Amino acid sequence: MDYLPVFLDLKNKYVLVVGAGEVAFNKIKLLLCAKAVVNIVAKDICSEIRSLLFEKKVSWISNEFQISYLKNIFLVIAATSNTKLNEKIFKKCNKLKILINVVDDQSKCSFIFPSIIDRSPLIVALSSSGTAPVLLRLLRKKIESILPMRLGDVARIAGKWRSIVKNHFSNFLERKYFWEKLFNSIFVQYVLNGKEKKAISILKKIIKEPSKLIGEIILVGAGPGNSDLLTLRALQVMQEADVVLYDNLVSQEILNLVRRDAKCIYVGKRAGLKSITQDKIIKLLIFLAKQGKKVVRLKGGDSFIFGRGGEELEAAKNANINFQVVPGITAGIGLSAYSGIPLTHRDYAQGVIFITGCKCINNTSNNWSVLCDSSYTLVVYMGSLNALEISEKLILHGRLKSTPIAIISNGTTINQKVIIGRLDEIDKIFKLSASPSLLIIGQVVLLHKKLAWFKKLTNLNNIETTS
Repeated sequence: MDYLPVFLDLKNKYVLVVGAGEVAFNKIKLLLCAKAVVNIVAKDICSEIRSLLFEKKVSWISNEFQISYLKNIFLVIAATSNTKLNEKIFKKCNKLKILINVVDDQSKCSFIFPSIIDRSPLIVALSSSGTAPVLLRLLRKKIESILPMRLGDVARIAGKWRSIVKNHFSNFLERKYFWEKLFNSIFVQYVLNGKEKKAISILKKIIKEPSKLIGEIILVGAGPGNSDLLTLRALQVMQEADVVLYDNLVSQEILNLVRRDAKCIYVGKRAGLKSITQDKIIKLLIFLAKQGKKVVRLKGGDSFIFGRGGEELEAAKNANINFQVVPGITAGIGLSAYSGIPLTHRDYAQGVIFITGCKCINNTSNNWSVLCDSSYTLVVYMGSLNALEISEKLILHGRLKSTPIAIISNGTTINQKVIIGRLDEIDKIFKLSASPSLLIIGQVVLLHKKLAWFKKLTNLNNIETTS
């Protein structure tokens, strides 16, 4: 370990900054956030620092550096282009045992500034010991994305209650167990949503009933397949889960982002194959949540678009279990975008209708007079199940046989395949496609060849396809 990571308390401590350019300004901003008393030595002062001087947030003491200015100084930053001056300051600070950072000269630093993720009072600091700043920025971006902006409020509230909890639980292990339960409960989500009163009520409840865990169910849309299309909130929740129940359409790439010690249970359903029933999935969700676990129900696309999410949450509500919903990019939107097919367009479609190829349990019939309106794009989920019937009904009620259609399989992934054809060719085209797939019907399909960006067009047996 080249550097010992420490957090310095700079409140009301004197810090000397030699130089007053843009680089110095960036360091001064951090020092002021830490409530340091900043003195500046510089001949030329940039406009940003002049503003700080005008606001009396910093003090300017001289044009030229003098060794006497180091008296009572806790920390020094040298941000000048004068290498001889920087070296002089470095040597003198080392002799006086004063912390010194010469900007952009690692060899003349007794400390370095880390990359900071600020969720005050929660602070995360990262460093590559000055070896790989670009890699550091990439890591910071990834960590930043999974830490909610209001996470600091969780720490703030916990800090206020720390002494009360300590008095209530005299044993260290009991306190540890309490905090682990609290931070793994819905308490955190209430704080993040700005519902502090509800959060405090959960905290009080766990204090009174320390042995009782409070579980919850979180419905998460995993998007259309590509892990890059996960929402930040989905990623955060997946990192907090105790158990994940996932569907057939959730890729291994996405599952790899789940917290490593979480239990993943496959509950996928596939048309024509033997699989777990919806009733059993709901019973399992409730059983796990009643054990006090944070249960993530991970579904492809969006849970509220033909994902039966509403049924699962109704059951959770009836069982008096806390729940929340994280929306995902539904297949209709994700696959059309990655295929260069805009679902609406001034010249082709004034609206879009989502339907499913599955028949309703009560055999409710589609309103074909509405669906056959050529001014609407029709997106059919699980379209292969009744493709021929859908085609025949649409043509019977007025859609032209020549209406363009697109069948998209493995959408948004490197295996994406788009087959373009006509409505009266639907049965033949589906035989060429992989399952599961999405069907798009309407004039907007004509834009595919022009706007396709994710894959290059090829031609296979006179059928336009991207593969």
